[in-house]
Amino acid sequence: DTARWLDRRVTRADDRLGEVAGWCGLVSTGLIMADGKARRLYAEAGLVRALGELVSDDGGVLSRSPVCQIEAIELLIALRACYEAVREEPLPQIQTMLALLVPPLLALLHGDGALGNWQGAGAVSADQIATLVNASGMRTRPLRDARQWGYQRATAGKAVLQFDAGPPPVARHARDGCASTLAFEFSHGMDRVIVNCGGAAFAGGMIPLRLEQGLRATAAHSTLTIDDFNSTAVLINGRIGSGVSEVEVDRRTLSADASGPTGAGGGATRIEASHNGYVSRYGLVHRRILILRDDGTELRGEDLLVPSGRKGKRGTIGVALRFHLGPHIELAASTDGKGITLALPDGSLWQFRSGRDPISVEESLWADGQGRPVGTRQLVVTAKVPRSGESFSWLLKKMR
Repeated sequence: DTARWLDRRVTRADDRLGEVAGWCGLVSTGLIMADGKARRLYAEAGLVRALGELVSDDGGVLSRSPVCQIEAIELLIALRACYEAVREEPLPQIQTMLALLVPPLLALLHGDGALGNWQGAGAVSADQIATLVNASGMRTRPLRDARQWGYQRATAGKAVLQFDAGPPPVARHARDGCASTLAFEFSHGMDRVIVNCGGAAFAGGMIPLRLEQGLRATAAHSTLTIDDFNSTAVLINGRIGSGVSEVEVDRRTLSADASGPTGAGGGATRIEASHNGYVSRYGLVHRRILILRDDGTELRGEDLLVPSGRKGKRGTIGVALRFHLGPHIELAASTDGKGITLALPDGSLWQFRSGRDPISVEESLWADGQGRPVGTRQLVVTAKVPRSGESFSWLLKKMR
């Protein structure tokens, strides 16, 4: 009865991941039922087609959600086990797709082995991720530059930098779509220093449903907002509206040079990206430059608002740069108001400095791997700037 129900409705699933789940159910039914070969062959063809429409060329699911990435991997592992249970040779595309899906997921792991908070996800635990990867049978490295999935990863010493350098998912693929373009997360060793709130995918459990849209907003991510507007419109039911449609990315390695931007002669990774999410409303492009030193002890950033087109606009706008902090970090402000000392759980001290405007400390929220809200704080740099454009520099550095 279930198989006949799926036969009629599998192509009418809410999204591609739901359709993949339906095809997996039909393939497994064809494997275990007598006279199921015809259904199995039909379902295998449907599964291969649906997987091709679910996953980008670099292996990231088109919803850009690591939670959906995990679900896709789990479905294929379970389906492969069905083949093995009846001593049938698995569909070869299953292994090919697992080899594609695992490296992008690894790119969003921090030094503690747990997941970053992207597109509504929480910090899924290292044990759960390790169990999943072991079950997949894939032995591979994280994908450093997943341009189609939209994430950049840089590692240096004990530091891990994750950068959202892609547009939000289009409406037909989004499940818990977030306006997070040009947000970043940064960890050092086992401690998360800069994070995103995350948790929209878990709303309705321990995270109240009324917070879902707020957790998907640009302000819930460590990036820049103008007048508290989202860079991409956040709609109901996890959908995304108009906003960011183009993101340009440039990544390069800087050689060691004592006179260069990295300071004391160390090399660095430089990632620059820009988006057009504020062009239609304000005529401004947001460009962010991140420079991570090769020893992992310094992250320099610059956020620029660049006019789009030749004609400048008059008036002023309110800008806020938000840096949500990981849990259990103690703070101490400097006397000039432009610096904050961060004491991490491992005992190390870091300093965050703003190049031009004072820093305020506000309450924030961070979602752990169980979908539980954890109270934390955020550093906020606010300013009134001309609509003709402006730049903001900042520095996060480990103190010796």
